[in-house]
Amino acid sequence: MMMKKNSQFGKPEGFFGRFLLRGMNVGHGPLARWALAQLNLRDDARILDVGCGGGATISRLLSLYPRGIVDGVDYSEASVSLSRKKNVKALGTRCSIVHGDVLHLPFKDGLYDAVTAFETVYFWPDLALAFSEVRRILKPGGIFLIACEMADTTATKWSERIEGLTIYSGGDLQNRLERAGFSVVKLVEKPSSEWVCLVAGK
Repeated sequence: MMMKKNSQFGKPEGFFGRFLLRGMNVGHGPLARWALAQLNLRDDARILDVGCGGGATISRLLSLYPRGIVDGVDYSEASVSLSRKKNVKALGTRCSIVHGDVLHLPFKDGLYDAVTAFETVYFWPDLALAFSEVRRILKPGGIFLIACEMADTTATKWSERIEGLTIYSGGDLQNRLERAGFSVVKLVEKPSSEWVCLVAGK
């Protein structure tokens, strides 16, 4: 009998989804800290976290950039709700978190100094369109940071278990970003792991 794939990782909902999001807030911490070290922005930067999940990355960015604005967007209502609770003190002043789709980002052109995407590009159904949307909302000279803890395309352990998940190699993502019009795409790989981080400039 074929095992049913879990859809909660791509779009957490309900009680189990909220439980999973809280686990992700903790479990993705080491990856987030490693990848965020690649960012070098002004402390008043305006940043968007796409696929913000449980809101832990937004919280880290608010601390790293104390005079900045950090927004979030996610297509899971559970993620938006939990992210707002996680960052309630900053809401309405330094932060807004909205429901939205990476293929049709609800933001005006050239709004952000940086866009981040942690553990989420696996689930984007059209990378070319998504990357185009991210580039559209970045300011000239803006930065797009992607971080993934899985980059071995030959490993099927997770893709067989999680609905809608596609694993990309760092080199593949680098090429796709360049085709989308990003320049100076830097690929950083963590030794002895699958972790990859890409920093792409507009």
